[in-house]
Amino acid sequence: MLIYLWAESQGKVIGFQGGLPWHLPADMHYFKTVTTGNTIVAGAKTFASFPKPLPNRTNVVVTHQPTTAFPTGVTVLDSLDAVRAYAAQRPDEKIFVVGGAQIFAGLINDVDYLYRTVIHAGFDGDTWMPAIDYTKFQLIDTQPGIRNAKNPYDFAFEQYQRK
Repeated sequence: MLIYLWAESQGKVIGFQGGLPWHLPADMHYFKTVTTGNTIVAGAKTFASFPKPLPNRTNVVVTHQPTTAFPTGVTVLDSLDAVRAYAAQRPDEKIFVVGGAQIFAGLINDVDYLYRTVIHAGFDGDTWMPAIDYTKFQLIDTQPGIRNAKNPYDFAFEQYQRK
């Protein structure tokens, strides 16, 4: 099953200059918790924002770059159709699509679940989450985040399931 996992701030900002425009440790912990032991799918730019392949996960990159451009053990797929085929061969696995915007836009009709962190603050950005028709999804869980010295913004974790 395909699951989108992302954080967005006001204005649907999801990135700035190849990274996240905020520092929110609770969201990073959430990301690690839900993806560990599963597969993550990222475009080449999103994958490049990681310091290395993420441990204890199957790392899949969608790109036209040669396989040799990536560390050993990273699975390289050359198209969104290849991602669909990969997911179809693993119907019982959680496959988390983690960005970027083009990957999100291209797989919107295939995604089964949405795991969104909503950050109630504004940030400068150069990458935005593509439009999602939320009438096709049902909110199944929401958890408010805890604002504190390390997590200085109001935020919430939301999960949606396709209707």
